Amino acid sequence: MTLLEILIVMVILGLLATLGSVQLIGYLGRAKAQTAHLQIEEIGTAVELYRIDVGSLPEGKDALIGLVEQPAGVERWNGPYLRKRTVLTDPWGRAYTYSQPGEHGEFDIVSLGADGKAGGEGVDADIGNWMR
Repeated sequence: MTLLEILIVMVILGLLATLGSVQLIGYLGRAKAQTAHLQIEEIGTAVELYRIDVGSLPEGKDALIGLVEQPAGVERWNGPYLRKRTVLTDPWGRAYTYSQPGEHGEFDIVSLGADGKAGGEGVDADIGNWMR
């Protein structure tokens, strides 16, 4: 082979690698969004179990911690309602936002997506428990 043929093969391999990595990045972004949807459903179920046992929804700034550790002053707590505390962190490493009462229901659980900002499209879009 000549040097020119080797260079052409290298360019073709580089283009293929670039196209493959773009596809892979898109796939990973969608996988993280799907993971966030599943985690939000799991947290929502845990909140409902908490309400059944305690008689009210979790309240306060660190309300979701009450799904893993018994909050002070809560007597009928029968948890933990989540196996791992890491479920309270979205796939992008930020804590889920919990508000009670919520704008979309009795409570809202939200991930701000890949960009960590309200709004957005695609993998940057917000993900909430009202989006099923």
